[in-house]
Amino acid sequence: MSADASPPPADDVAGELVEPAWAKVNLTLQITGRRPDGYHEMTSLVVFAGIGDVLRLAPAADLSLRIDGPFAAALAGAGDNLVLRAARLLAGRAGVTRGAAITLTKNLPVASGIGGGSADAAATLRGLSRLWNASLPPAEMQALALRLGADVPVCLGSAAVLMSGIGEGLRPVAGLPELWLLLVNPGVAVPTAAVFAARSGGFSQVAEPALPPGGLPGLIDWLAARPNDLEAPARRLAPAVGEVLAALDRLPACRLARMSGSGATCFGLFDNAAAAQAAAAEVKQAQPTWWVAPAGLRS
Repeated sequence: MSADASPPPADDVAGELVEPAWAKVNLTLQITGRRPDGYHEMTSLVVFAGIGDVLRLAPAADLSLRIDGPFAAALAGAGDNLVLRAARLLAGRAGVTRGAAITLTKNLPVASGIGGGSADAAATLRGLSRLWNASLPPAEMQALALRLGADVPVCLGSAAVLMSGIGEGLRPVAGLPELWLLLVNPGVAVPTAAVFAARSGGFSQVAEPALPPGGLPGLIDWLAARPNDLEAPARRLAPAVGEVLAALDRLPACRLARMSGSGATCFGLFDNAAAAQAAAAEVKQAQPTWWVAPAGLRS
């Protein structure tokens, strides 16, 4: 299945707002420890791709959610998902008594290591803040986001950052090259908890994280020295992850192939749109059942 990397439409109905939920990509992901409460600490260079889910939000007396799009069926029966939880959390904190009719167009595969529910929850917080005129100070919004999940704070800003801790440490990263991503998912859901449980060995020893250097060669070298520590356990649980990485590695224009988050989505880095789109066509021809999406990095 291919994906449309075009940006979501602008607000186009009176009173209705459109909020994008951009795909999150972990270019690096090193697990550095585990806290007494069970949460893992990490260091990760996180970027966002110009593709994602889309939320439409309209005024209403009550709160409701409708889901459509190519991956809507994967959320059937999900009930009180992160979008509704985010809406209720914001309403309670801001003292809002109005509702909203929310439509989530699910363009991204579910449980795939590229944000998914976290990006949707963050987009809900942003969109309803506008719809309800319920703006909170940035620190309060970040605290609300962290209550919803470790990846929600980084998705709230949807900009390149060096993430640390359990997701609350966000150090902005500027000046990344204008790379293109090719996102590929083999259609296998990999639960995050299962991947963490399958880890073996100790934790990564990461020095005080320096920001990546400017320029493409320096960035690629910097990334190569900072792997995704969840890739090995994910490959054991889902061998299809290894098949995707091998397919990306075989593409001559691919600068680096790696898994994002806890998988199963993997990415290849390319110099420009033409190279990424040509690679996408090649992968889709060889594996027509895989989800394949070329997309630029969001600045």
